[in-house]
Amino acid sequence: MGLKGFMEGGGASVVAGSCTHPLDLIKVRMQLHGEAAAARALAFPGGGGAHHHLQPPRKPGPIIVCGQILRAEGPAGLLSGVSATMLRQSVYSTTCMGLYDTLKRRWERDGGAPLPLHRKIAVGLFAGGVGAAVGNPADVAMVRMQADGRLPAAQRRNYRSVADAIVRMARDEGVCSLWRGSPLTVKRAMIVAASQLATYDQAKEAILARRGPGADGLATHVAAGFAAGLVAAAASTPVDVVKTRVMNMKVVSGSPPPYSGALDCLIKTVRSEGAMALYKGFVPTVTRQGPFTVVLFVTLEQIRKLFKGIDF
Repeated sequence: MGLKGFMEGGGASVVAGSCTHPLDLIKVRMQLHGEAAAARALAFPGGGGAHHHLQPPRKPGPIIVCGQILRAEGPAGLLSGVSATMLRQSVYSTTCMGLYDTLKRRWERDGGAPLPLHRKIAVGLFAGGVGAAVGNPADVAMVRMQADGRLPAAQRRNYRSVADAIVRMARDEGVCSLWRGSPLTVKRAMIVAASQLATYDQAKEAILARRGPGADGLATHVAAGFAAGLVAAAASTPVDVVKTRVMNMKVVSGSPPPYSGALDCLIKTVRSEGAMALYKGFVPTVTRQGPFTVVLFVTLEQIRKLFKGIDF
């Protein structure tokens, strides 16, 4: 396999991830909102009048969450965990985009025609799964660094950088903690990669088939990218909510963890906050996933033009 597809996809992903990081941060904070109150409410399942104050508070919108971050942490708070985002994109997205491009081109050469949708989905599932397995430590660090500012000062982890986060997790919680939530990460990445990459290629092919090869420009790339982002956000948000909560949970020595696993987290979330809690952060997810996907594929197309005719 050549390195060209990996470098093109990785470069585009780092640019897109860096540009949309504040939106991803707001999404994570919204997904974690109400978690602590919900956990306390579950300790009093009777729901008596004396414990009504333990019910999860009404969830704020993305603008309110953004304001809370700015007031509590300043403008720099919107960049919390950006180093982890860049590492994650460099590892996960480079692997995912490179594998997808390589396998898709190989299958297209064998078949002599553009891949049908179901084959694009299959390639996306495989590429996303492998990429997520490789990039999970950076994903855990990113979630924790993004979530740290919402905690009381005494409970914050205060990671100095993504490297500090990974080293401290391995030292204090064991190396296996770096792959906490990895089954969820892999599942989410498979869903996102399959829906995002396959939708983009399918939408682009449909537009070019209707309007001709001359339409292969910025407008087509933006339209196909936005469609891919919308589909990926709708498909992945429930898994993303559970993944975020499992990765962020704080395990205290001698005490049982808040969640025993992904299924336990799913059940507790739905039981205490309702089924729609699985779509917490959906608006910022779409708001982030749409621009992220558009920037990703527009940048990718420009990089491909830059390296056109060059193989390595």
